[in-house]
Amino acid sequence: MIKLSKEISRVVVYEYGTNELLNRFSDPFWFQAFSCVIGFDWHSSGTTTTTCGALKLAINNSDFGIQVTGGKGKT
Repeated sequence: MIKLSKEISRVVVYEYGTNELLNRFSDPFWFQAFSCVIGFDWHSSGTTTTTCGALKLAINNSDFGIQVTGGKGKT
């Protein structure tokens, strides 16, 4: 999930820019679809928190120019 979410994010940033990535993350339909693509069932409980956790690990040490917060529990 981490590797796939990073590469999808990288393509969006490359093609459309960081602002568009943030716009897409803020769209609940796009974010739900993104969660499904990286490996979650569409009706899973905790999809948002787990996807945010994967994005945090994928993006925070990259050169995208943004930081992700959230995730599950103490992480």
